[in-house]
Amino acid sequence: MSNRFDQPGYNRDASIVNPKGQGEMTPGPQHGKARPAPGGPFLIGEAMTGGYGKGPDILHDCTISVDRGEIAVIVGPNGAGKSTAMKALFGMLNVRSGSVRLDGEDISDLSPQDRVQKGMGFVPQTNNIFTSMTVEENLEMGAFIRKDDISGTMEQVFELFPILKDKRDQAAGELSGGQRQQVAVGRALMTKPKVLMLDEPTAGVSPIVMDELFDRIIEVARTGLPVLMVEQNARQALAIADKGFVLVQGQNAHTGTGSELLADPEVRASFLGG
Repeated sequence: MSNRFDQPGYNRDASIVNPKGQGEMTPGPQHGKARPAPGGPFLIGEAMTGGYGKGPDILHDCTISVDRGEIAVIVGPNGAGKSTAMKALFGMLNVRSGSVRLDGEDISDLSPQDRVQKGMGFVPQTNNIFTSMTVEENLEMGAFIRKDDISGTMEQVFELFPILKDKRDQAAGELSGGQRQQVAVGRALMTKPKVLMLDEPTAGVSPIVMDELFDRIIEVARTGLPVLMVEQNARQALAIADKGFVLVQGQNAHTGTGSELLADPEVRASFLGG
């Protein structure tokens, strides 16, 4: 049975996407406000330099971006700063220079929770579900910032991940690794985000499950929702990517389309096994 996610290009319904954000945001007591910053990619962390707390810089003049309807992937060797770059975009570490802009606003001064209100859906690599809650309860928790009817969005998530509908009353901790990742992605989609950010979505799953997750990620991007993800499975991730960023020691080493990076002899030799 076909569903609305099968349609190429932008989704005419787009109800799983939140193109206009969640309304006015009240900044937290220790945070600044978003500032107008029109132009440029839909989401960009530009020239980011920073690290955790008062520790040394891990990112050095690093730039990551994604546009509407794109899949952008961050790849590189272990310790390259891939997940750190994602966390910098989400406001989880100190960006000492550079900026983060989302949908025409500079959000560099916002906390992670305020960035969620602005439309960021972030799925961390680990500890990304409530194991004692059912699948349906996990999805309901994803919609905690919403005040409207969430039933339509939940049905869309069930269409995207049919196994979750079958297991909606089962404790999420009893699911397989791949199914848990589907719950985590589904919960992020319940916020109706403006951009979906995934940190190692295929970590620890089998090649078959990885291919299935990538297929679902492609379907999400076809709705017009930008998808940015960190991936260790670089070759497979670049094969579905519109844009790729290869990081080395917290710096941009190579940037291009997925096909360009896959064809680059230096990238292939250094990061893809030849």
